[in-house]
Amino acid sequence: MRRREFMALMGASVAWQFAAMAQQPGRTYRLGNLQPFPRDAPVNLRFLNEMRRGGFIEGQNLTIHYRDYGLNSDLISQYAAELVNAQVDVIVAGGGAAVRAAQQATKTIPILGVADDMVGEGFVGSLVRPGGHTTGVSILANELDGKRQDLLIEAVPGLHRMAALADSNVTAVARLNEMQEAARARNIELSIHRVASGNEITAAIDMAKSSGTTALNVLASPMLHANHQLIMERVAMLRWPAIYQWPEIAEEGGFAAYGPRLIQLPDLTARLAVDLLRGKEPANLPVEQPTKFELVINLKTAKAMGVTVPEALLARADKVIE
Repeated sequence: MRRREFMALMGASVAWQFAAMAQQPGRTYRLGNLQPFPRDAPVNLRFLNEMRRGGFIEGQNLTIHYRDYGLNSDLISQYAAELVNAQVDVIVAGGGAAVRAAQQATKTIPILGVADDMVGEGFVGSLVRPGGHTTGVSILANELDGKRQDLLIEAVPGLHRMAALADSNVTAVARLNEMQEAARARNIELSIHRVASGNEITAAIDMAKSSGTTALNVLASPMLHANHQLIMERVAMLRWPAIYQWPEIAEEGGFAAYGPRLIQLPDLTARLAVDLLRGKEPANLPVEQPTKFELVINLKTAKAMGVTVPEALLARADKVIE
C-alpha cells in the first residue's frame, strides 16, 4: 500500500474513532430513513456498515425507522409524517420528493437530503452554508442528463429518433426543452415521455415505440431507478439501446450508463449522518458532492441489440463489459 493511501486510511480511522467518542454512552439514537430502494438493497447495507464504523450500530445504540417509497411514491408525505411521529433524531431522505416531504413534515428535526441539486431545488441556501435544518448530498444528476443524451447519440451511429423517459416530479420542463433543442441541433428528433409513477412506465415506453424511437435516455430519478429492472426488460424486448444514471445499471445488463457510482452515496451520507447524530448543526455542515463520474458500456448488451459502438467512445469509457 502506498504511504499516501495508508495515511489517508489512518486519518479516516481516527476521524471515526473521534466520532464514536463524542456519542452519549447508554443512549439509543433514532434514525429515520426515507428511501426509494428496499431496506436490504446493497446501497443501504453499505450505509449501515459505514454507520457501524462511525460507532452507530443498529440493534445496539441505533434504531432505524425505514420507509421504502420506491413503488409507492404517492405515500412519501405519509411516510415522512410517520418518521416525525416516531420522534427520530435525524431524517435521511433520498430523492428530491422525499427531501421536500421531510421539510414539510418538520421544521426542527435535522434532515440529511440526497437530491439532484440541493441548492437549485431550494432545499438549502448554499453548498458551503446550507442554513436551516437541512444539509446533504447534491448528486448533479439533472446536469448529467444532457451529457448522457450526447453519449447515447455518439454510441448509436445513424440514430435519428430517440426518446427521454422523465419523472414529471423531478425534471423541469425547461430542462427537457433544452435537451430537445440540443438534439434538434444534431438533426435528431427527441420525444419526451413524462411519468409520475411506476405504473405509467410501460405505457410511456409503448408510446415512444409508436413514435419511431430506437434509443432511450432514462433521466435521473429515484422513482425511475426503483423501476429500472422493468425498464431494462422492456427495452431489451424492443432491442433499444438505453443509457442510465448509475454505472451499476450497465453492469447489471443495461446498454450504457454515466454518472457517479450509486455506491458512493452511502459513504457521503453516513459521514453526515454521524455528524448530525452527534449534535452538529445542519446549517453549518457543507453539502457533499460526488467527485468521480464513470462511463460504463456493456458490449454484450450492445451486440444483442445489433449496435456497433464506435471504437473512439469505447476508448473513453471507464469500463467496457465484453
